[in-house]
This record gives sequence, C-alpha cells and structure tokens, in this order.
Amino acid sequence: MGNKLSEADLIINQDGTIYHLNLLPEDLAHTVITVGDPDRVSEISKHFDRIELKKGKREFLTHTGYLGQKRITVISTGIGTDNIDIVFNELDALVNVDFGTREVKKDLVSLDIIRVGTSGAIQSDLPMGTILASSFGLGLDALMKYYIHELSVDERPILEAFHSHSSHIKGIHPYLTAADPGLLSRIGGEMVQGITVTAPGFYAPQGRQVRAKNAIPNFIELLNTFQHGKYRITNLEMETAGIYALAKALGHKALSVNAILASRVNFEFSKTPDQVVDKAIRMVLDKLS
Repeated sequence: MGNKLSEADLIINQDGTIYHLNLLPEDLAHTVITVGDPDRVSEISKHFDRIELKKGKREFLTHTGYLGQKRITVISTGIGTDNIDIVFNELDALVNVDFGTREVKKDLVSLDIIRVGTSGAIQSDLPMGTILASSFGLGLDALMKYYIHELSVDERPILEAFHSHSSHIKGIHPYLTAADPGLLSRIGGEMVQGITVTAPGFYAPQGRQVRAKNAIPNFIELLNTFQHGKYRITNLEMETAGIYALAKALGHKALSVNAILASRVNFEFSKTPDQVVDKAIRMVLDKLS
C-alpha cells in the first residue's frame, strides 16, 4: 500500500513481538479488557474456562483465553494516559499493521475494548460500591494535544459547556469523547452512567491535598456542579478519556466500567475494595459471555 512504517516509528522486537507489550499479533483477541493493576489481570482470567497465553513485560501483563466460546485478552496498562498511549497504539498495530511488510493493512480490524477500573465518586448520591459506566470521558491531561481529535455533534455542546463552566481556571484545556454506544448499551445498560473526568495525577490533579498546596481551590465542587442537560460529572480517575479518544482516533470501540471505591464528597473510602472490583468484573464478564 506504500504506507511503510519506519523501524523508529513502530519498534518490533527481534522475536517479532511489539516493543512494550511483548505480544505477537496472534496473541491478541479481538475483545480486550484493560485494567490498571497487573495483579487484577489474574482476577479476571481466573474466570476463564481456558487460558492459552500468559505474557508480561514491565507493567504490561497479558492473559488471553476463553470464556465459553468467547476469546478474550486481558491486559494491564499501568496508571495514566501516558501508558494508554503506549497500549492503544500497540494494540492497534497488532491487528492493523502487517509486521512483515510494516504496512498498514487494507482491511482494518475494530477491537472491542472494555476498561475495568477503580474510581472515586464526586456526587453525594453515588455510594461506594456503585458500578458506573462512563457515558463520556472528559480529559484534563495533555494526551490529545498530540493527536487530531474531531468532536461529534453530541460531544461538542457538552465540551463547550464545560469550557464555559471552568473558564476562570487557567491552564485547563479539556477534551471529551463519548463511549461506544453499542458497548454502552450492551454492557453498561443496567449500570449507573455519567461523565468521567480523567486527571493527569492522583493527588492535587484530583483535588486531594496532603502537604503540597493545591493551585485550584474547590476543585471537586468545580466538577460536581457542572451539568449540561441530562449529563453531569460523576467520578474521577486516570485513564478513561485517553481510552475513549484514542479508540475513536484509531477506529476501535471502547467502554469504561468503574468500580466506585471512594466518595470524594463524603471523604470515605471503601472497607471492601476487592469485593467492589470483583462485582464489576463479574458484571462485565456476564455481558461478554
């Protein structure tokens, strides 16, 4: 196709695996579950009827196996949208680039990608233990400054409204992307839904204060008072917006499912976080099987 990628742009290891993920194209299923914590990979794959592959490199641990007749890959991304940048570009290359010729394939594959992660609620009516599907990801990080990101007719008015809502805060340049509507309906249809904010850090970027002083006062209030029509911001975490935006840019389908472990407005953290995460895992696998 005359679209050959250089060795510097797409790094392939000597054994034929993609650079960071250490995977061969045949290692990857077309349904992918992402988790932040490498230890959570086995918490999902233990439900599989058969595991055919286990690989790991750095923070990226991968299990591929079968749930009934459904082939699924579970992969850990680590924390943050900088890691999402690595994982999503390499997942895409595994299915859409011919590693032999280094050319983009003529017939492109669209992956189904479901994040199962943890999050903190910023609305008082969302108790700990809630399993929430992100209808939109609102990114406060810088990832999508480096990619062309076009807004849909549904996304644009929400983002413009948030720009107006937060215009008094310097240095915030958000982006917004919707969940894949098919996955949102099929997997998240019975879950609480809302806009998920993706922050570029865990402490001050999510309104926490330990010793260093925060530059944005009343950050949680800024977020939880935003509303546009039926949409409101419900929770905070560190990957969803990057997942949604890169999935859209690359032609994949994505959904983020959030296990709510903290109430940021009630200043509480779950006493049974593993049980809440397991509940989210079971709900997703039940819809996929």
